[in-house]
Amino acid sequence: MKPEIIDWQTLPYAEAWKRQEEWFDAVVHAKLTGNAYTNRIVMCEHTPVYTLGRSGHVTNMLLNESQLHKLGIEFYHIDRGGDITFHGPGQQVCYPILNLEDFGLGLKEYIYRLEEAVIRVCAAYGIEAGRLAGATGVWLEESTPRARKICAIGVRSSHYVTMHGLALNVNTDLRYFSYINPCGFVDRGVTSLQHELGHALSMEEVKNKLADALLESLIS
Repeated sequence: MKPEIIDWQTLPYAEAWKRQEEWFDAVVHAKLTGNAYTNRIVMCEHTPVYTLGRSGHVTNMLLNESQLHKLGIEFYHIDRGGDITFHGPGQQVCYPILNLEDFGLGLKEYIYRLEEAVIRVCAAYGIEAGRLAGATGVWLEESTPRARKICAIGVRSSHYVTMHGLALNVNTDLRYFSYINPCGFVDRGVTSLQHELGHALSMEEVKNKLADALLESLIS
């Protein structure tokens, strides 16, 4: 069952979260009642926002409410795994809303497939990326003191149906990550495709490459 690719363009995080929950609940309900549903992969960008996962620590947010307001950044406690991360312009966000059983996947293997898709996109731009033991996401020079994250992953699942997903830094303003301990780390950096390559990339091109890599990784 090939997922449908949906493009929400740029929208506030709260709106995307509400839409996700509606689709997620609909798929879970349809699955439990034996009705038809659609697997979807949503692509989008967000206006500046920090999100803190259910296992995260609020102390990893280094700004107070007044400072957030002054910078025009929203902040939400949300129901995915993981700690704190940033979403904003120039970052390609992807929310697969899938019944994993249609793809013969468990949650651990699913996250591995998400990481694999991003690793392939990085490789398409000549960037060698990989995984860091004990740290979900995609990293560069992961086994060295220069380890830095290029893609954060945080997922929620129920009845093997997923929501939330991944955030790949393409042309992201990395200064936003200096206001938090990204994903709870104080000793590892964050990077982007633009930072590594020394020039901005076409968001449309990266989005298409990521969508293709996700379909290939999930269906293989």
